[in-house]
Amino acid sequence: MPRNGAERQQAKYQRIAAALKAAIDAGEYGPGDRLPGENDLMATYGVARMTARQALGVLQSEGLTEARKGAGVFVREFRLIRRRGVQRLAADVWGEGRSIWAADTEDRDPEVEFIGVTEEAAPDAIGTVLGLAAGASACVRRRRFLLDGKPVMVATSYLDAALVAGTPIAEPDSGPGGIYARLAELGRGPARFREEVRSRMPGADEAARLGLAAGTPVVLVVRTAFDADGRVVEVNEMVLDASAYVLEYEFDAS
Repeated sequence: MPRNGAERQQAKYQRIAAALKAAIDAGEYGPGDRLPGENDLMATYGVARMTARQALGVLQSEGLTEARKGAGVFVREFRLIRRRGVQRLAADVWGEGRSIWAADTEDRDPEVEFIGVTEEAAPDAIGTVLGLAAGASACVRRRRFLLDGKPVMVATSYLDAALVAGTPIAEPDSGPGGIYARLAELGRGPARFREEVRSRMPGADEAARLGLAAGTPVVLVVRTAFDADGRVVEVNEMVLDASAYVLEYEFDAS
């Protein structure tokens, strides 16, 4: 069946985007290098400006490039974060006073920006998971995480306010090992975790906090932490810039 004009146009910009990605993979364009502009692509491939613009837009939406106003489109210099979902949560990370966030960043310099720590009503679904009684408050910790000066994740943790009242968990700086080490000191340290992962488009506030280019999706990771008795001690909603992360899970086949 013959393809209509829209399908031919789509195939053309996708082919140009694929050629540019192949050139990046081959090292023809390295981190920080400027890619051919719209005029160059129009001349090389004999296409309309909109087709060239769409091809460059594909690379931006996949996080491979960034546009600099008045200068062009450049290969991103930012190295992807490899989030090792199993190893980072091991007790010998936070139990020894290390940050699970820092475990993702290897030799790079991470920064945590505290947006706020408040006592407030949790969303109904989260309150139910935490086992909060009607009218009970949650301790809500909101943070933004930056790497190499770039925002890459915003996270919101919910805990039982009555459990953590008067502890460093209710303060911006929860101390070495973070809130899991403090929960362990309360006799409620995490013994098991469950993470649910899905992708979606960001809300306006999320896009602003992460500085996302138009069309960039996010990954939502919702982690539930259980103590040794199976009681939920924390629910953490993390919104990740999908263009900045690789999610890695390694576990035994048993």
